[in-house]
Amino acid sequence: MAQGPADGGGRERRLGRRPGRRAAVPGGAGPDRTVRSGDDDREHLAGGTHGAPGDRDDHAAHGDPGDPGAPEGGYAGPPPRVRRFRRFRLVAWIALVVAAAVVAASVAWVNGPPTEAELREKAGLFERDRIRIGVKVDTPGIALQERTGRRVFAGFDIDIAYMIAADLGYLPDQVEFLAIETEDRARMQAQDDNGRFVKVDLVVATFSVTPSRKADPSVGFSTPYLFTEQSVVTRSEYPGSITSLGQLGGKKVCTLGTSTSEGELARATRAVVTGKNLISDCVSGLESGDYDAVTTDAALLAGFVAASGGKLRHHDIALEKTEMWAVNAGANAALRTLVDLSLYRSYADPQDRRWEDAYRDHIDPLLSASPRVNVAQAEQPCALPPAVRRWPWERTLPVQDCPSR
Repeated sequence: MAQGPADGGGRERRLGRRPGRRAAVPGGAGPDRTVRSGDDDREHLAGGTHGAPGDRDDHAAHGDPGDPGAPEGGYAGPPPRVRRFRRFRLVAWIALVVAAAVVAASVAWVNGPPTEAELREKAGLFERDRIRIGVKVDTPGIALQERTGRRVFAGFDIDIAYMIAADLGYLPDQVEFLAIETEDRARMQAQDDNGRFVKVDLVVATFSVTPSRKADPSVGFSTPYLFTEQSVVTRSEYPGSITSLGQLGGKKVCTLGTSTSEGELARATRAVVTGKNLISDCVSGLESGDYDAVTTDAALLAGFVAASGGKLRHHDIALEKTEMWAVNAGANAALRTLVDLSLYRSYADPQDRRWEDAYRDHIDPLLSASPRVNVAQAEQPCALPPAVRRWPWERTLPVQDCPSR
């Protein structure tokens, strides 16, 4: 009988087991119980049947001081194999979610609107090392060409044209300005230095948006870039003030032919109306006495009033209609979208001050000579983001609702 335990101990050593050891029950009460190591532990980790179903809860709640694998004072947590499986399952779920998001973004990217680069290609800009823009050449403060034979242009419209050209990828010396008359703005036909008519890519020439012009398939308006209104200019000795077009009845009035001003004048009065291609011709005729008054957009007339040295007088005729100047890109829809993108960036980016600088440099100096006349609104018209595909992190500019007009 005394040999049995020795044989048992030897058997345990031969099988690689550690001999069982005694652990006192905490508190010293009750009989001793044996806490086993070795195979019993491995069987427990492998999901064996040792112990009652409630044993694990007891361990978690109270700890088992006799368990050599448990930290002092508590349960050691799930086995390593279970923890590895849980980590693997979490990583797999994250990978599935990311993959689904990538697939959804890829589908939206492929099926969404064109990118800016794709629009440039569709607009034909990659094949062009220069861009032609039709502008007025006779309006001080708006678009004026030096009369020295040099191709130097200055004015608000000129700065707006340079801004758009820069966003299209053109340097200032790659922009070619060509003189365009009022009647040719819809056809986008300008004249070169030799007087030959040339097709231009854009028209930035005080071109007002109207329903009839928008219905013309040869006209493709951008979002507006300036708000102004119609006004009247007379010589300074004109008696009284003109507050409506109706007061011009029986007067000799000059305006731009095929312009919105000509239509308003014809509806409002029986004045003797003369239409000209150049507003500078109207002003010259006014100064020489050929006409009693000139009417067109206030922003166009303000420069002549300021340059007259007090010889001309500006009248506000209180028309409710707003003249909205926009860029004409013709039938080139891709180019029109790129122009809208440039105007949107200028409007929405608080760091982009190019529009404000153009107004300050060219329109602000004209205001003092035209008191009580709303020459042009000092804020860029609201512009919404056009349909151009961009990644979420590229959408850094705010989107605002434009007031209805």
